Parts: sequence; C-alpha cells; structure tokens
Amino acid sequence: MGFHCRDSISVLENLMSRKIAGLLLHPTSLPGPSGAGDFGEGADRFLDWASDGGMKVWQILPLGPAGHGNSPYSGTSAFAGNPMLLSPERLLEDGLLAGRDLEDSPCFPADRVDFGRVVPWKEGILRKSWESFRRRPPRRLKEENEAFASDPGRIAWLDDWALYSALKDSFGGKSWTRWPPEMAHREPAEMERARRDLTEETAYHRFLQFLFSRQWARVKQEANRRGIRVMGDLPLYVAFDSADVWANPHLFDLDEDRLPRNVAGVPPDYFSETGQRWGNPLYLWDRMAGEGYAWWIARVRENLRQADILRIDHFRGLAAYWEIPAEEPTAVGGTWRPGPGAALFQALRRALGEVPLVAEDLGIITDEVRKLRDSLGLPGMKVLQFAFDSSDSDHLPGRFAPGNVIYTGTHDNDTTRGWFEGLEGGERERVLAFLGDGAGREIHWEMIAAAFSSEAWLAIAPMQDVLGLGSEARMNNPSTARGNWGWRAVPGSLRPELAARLRRLAVRAGRVPAPAPAP
Repeated sequence: MGFHCRDSISVLENLMSRKIAGLLLHPTSLPGPSGAGDFGEGADRFLDWASDGGMKVWQILPLGPAGHGNSPYSGTSAFAGNPMLLSPERLLEDGLLAGRDLEDSPCFPADRVDFGRVVPWKEGILRKSWESFRRRPPRRLKEENEAFASDPGRIAWLDDWALYSALKDSFGGKSWTRWPPEMAHREPAEMERARRDLTEETAYHRFLQFLFSRQWARVKQEANRRGIRVMGDLPLYVAFDSADVWANPHLFDLDEDRLPRNVAGVPPDYFSETGQRWGNPLYLWDRMAGEGYAWWIARVRENLRQADILRIDHFRGLAAYWEIPAEEPTAVGGTWRPGPGAALFQALRRALGEVPLVAEDLGIITDEVRKLRDSLGLPGMKVLQFAFDSSDSDHLPGRFAPGNVIYTGTHDNDTTRGWFEGLEGGERERVLAFLGDGAGREIHWEMIAAAFSSEAWLAIAPMQDVLGLGSEARMNNPSTARGNWGWRAVPGSLRPELAARLRRLAVRAGRVPAPAPAP
C-alpha cells in the first residue's frame, strides 16, 4: 500500500511525453446500492468503462473526511481518509459483515447523495464491522491492521486523528473549541486520561483508517492495472474544526483562545462579487519553515500513498494568499500576504524527491504566481468555459503552452450544458464562432472535442459533461453553502456507446493510438 516518492516523477514525465485524456469524477458520484458511491463494484465498473473509452487519468476530489456542508475541501483531517467511502460489499467479502446486516438497507435516491440518511446508516454498518472484527478477527486482517497502526510514517497523525475522533464522538459531535478547555487545549494529564478512557474508541477509528487504506489501495491498483493513473486533490487549507488544528495550534494563525485571527478566502472574482470567505485558519508560514515544513512533508507523503499525481488546489496561495480578518463577514476587506513560495517545494523535494504535482493556478494570477509555477516546472490548468469571456483569454486553445491541463469545466463550474444555456450576447457568439458551423446542438461533446484537440498534454472532462447533463448535475456552486457535492451518476448511465464515442474523440485528437488496420 506504500508509494515510493522518489520514483514518482517518472509517472508525470512519462504521462507528459504524450497527449492523453482523463475524467473528473469523485468516488461519491459513482453509481451503487449504498446511497453514495464508494470503493466497491461501482468503482471497478467505472474503471472498465473509462479504460474502454481510452482514458488514462482519473481525477478525484479530496478523499479526506468531509467537513461542513459535506465538502471534501473542508475536511476534518489533511491525512485521514473518509470512512463513508468504505464499501459494504468489500466488508462482506472480508467476513466483517453478514448478509443479514445489509438486508434492511434503506432505499436511497439513485441520482443524489442524501447525506442526512447515508451517513448514519453507513456509521451503523461500520460499527457492526468493528464489533465483528473485535469478536473474531480474521488472522490476515488482524496482522495487517496491527502493521498499519504501528507504521512509523503514519503513527503521529493516526494517533491524533483517532483521539480527536473519539473525543468528538464523546462530546456529541461538537467542534473541539466547544469541548472542556482542558481537552480543547490538550493539557497533558487530560490527554493521557482520555487515551486511557477511550482506548476502544481510538482503536475503532484507527481500524476505519486501516480499512480505508486497504480498500482504496485495491481501487488504485485496479486503476493502474488498466493503465489509468489517479490524480488526487490536495486542498491548500484545512478546516478549523479538524484534527490538524486541534493537534498543531502553534502552526496556525490563532489567538490566545485558539480562535482564528484571520481566515482564508479569495477576493471578488468570476464566481462572486464579494469574493469567497472560506473561513479556514491560515498557516503561520514562518513557524512551519522553522520546523522544516515537517507537517507539509508528512501530509504530501501520506497523500502520495493515495494518488499517482497530486493537484494542488489554490496554488496561488503559496505565492501570496488573501488574509481576511476573522470578524469580516465577506472577503472584500482582505489583504494579500506573501506565501512560502519555492522554499516549501525545496523542502518537499529534499525529503521526498521529485513529487508529481499539478498547479491549480486559476483565479487572480499574477506574474509572481506564474514565475513560481514555471520555476518549479509544474503544469498549470486551463478551463475552456473561461475562454470566451473576452477575445484574448489565455484559456483559449492556441493561446497557452502545451504543458498545461485543460478542462471543459471543473467541480466548481456549472456543467457545460448548464453553462452554455445561461450564456448571452458576445460570450455566446464567441463560443459558437470558435466551435464552427453547426455548433451548439451537442455543446457538451463539442466542448470535449475542443479540449481534446488542444495542445494541452492532458485534457479532462467532468463525467457530467460526458453524460450531457444540465445544471441539476452541478457538483459545487462556490457562492452557495447548501445543496453541493451530492450529484451521482445513475445506474446504467455509463453506457458502452458513450465510452466508444470518447475513444473516437481521443483517437481523432491523438490522445489514444489509432487502432491497427485489420489484416
């Protein structure tokens, strides 16, 4: 289940040596019987379908435990995996569940994740698997679990996560700032007592992380066996209510009460006139530098166990970040502050070797950000939906270098159909002029074809665009706090003819070798 970081650059160099294509689909959006996509048979069927379509990259969203609003970008750990992604089918195969445990499963909607129902049901299933393991642990799983829990590369974050989770459960799910002060402030004597009193609960949460690592490693192995590389997603920030901030308050911009002094976000932009006030605590980069960026090194090392390539979300925040006073209700009153720049990446390289990274360099990008990205040799991102807001957009094919990744849209965009249906005036005219005669009848396929035909080394289409879905299938709307992250592909939607059409487009664009002529 390990990942040798010093071999990792060959992955990116090998992929960048030719033009390829991929898909954007978070595991929760996979079809399946358990209310939300997971690491079960639905993942394998998707990989078969993607392979048939000639796809070489599967991009996912962050795999960590989802936080506020079920957002994977507001996770409660920068290291742990989300137990809600565990497959009951796989637990059944491992002898951790009996068939009767799944007989009374609720009837969940097929096209969306009903988090309010799925999460408590899945928690009950996971508790049953733990009780089964405690009573009669299969020998092989017992040995693997013990090795996982004692792994020197994991033990620090795993112990913090297990204790944080156990305490959070014992305090009714409250944020750590609402725990008794001695627990919130991690007084040594109280921490020792908590570890002693919550031995079983911390063991349970370590066990869930073992299962997550084991199940995801199998899925990733199946992807790699089909010639598909996994692109993971590394959010720049962590949630305030997270094991990371609770366990490492000295690394974050907090006051004497351990509340944020300043928070993260971005100034007014394409998505919002008042900017985006994310609310994540900011890093104290000087302190991180003083510790040799050890927390970041450990974080990237763990995330490279999960993925072949990592996309750094909000890369521009490493050159300069938007600091918003915590009392401000919007992002308008923020200030730019210098980030760690190249020093962070130099520390990562010294510790891990060359790390395969893609920079999410969207938003307000300055020469400083471009210089940092280019000095590190990182691929950047282009979004075809952004290419038509002006006649000289640098997202337009032909106006950017081949060493980029192009998307029709990202998880933060509307679907291509929804976006196009909302266009008016000059922007709509520029789209139709770019796509040529007869454009607009199958806008999603036309935009996928345009992305595939660009010079970008990697072209990625969100699954919603392949399926031709409208705004109802949007994954996230950054200006809203509710109704996000729930979209799912319905059973039967991954049809063979769609995979065949994807492959034809990829062949035509030189992203998949043409089939050899019949003898």
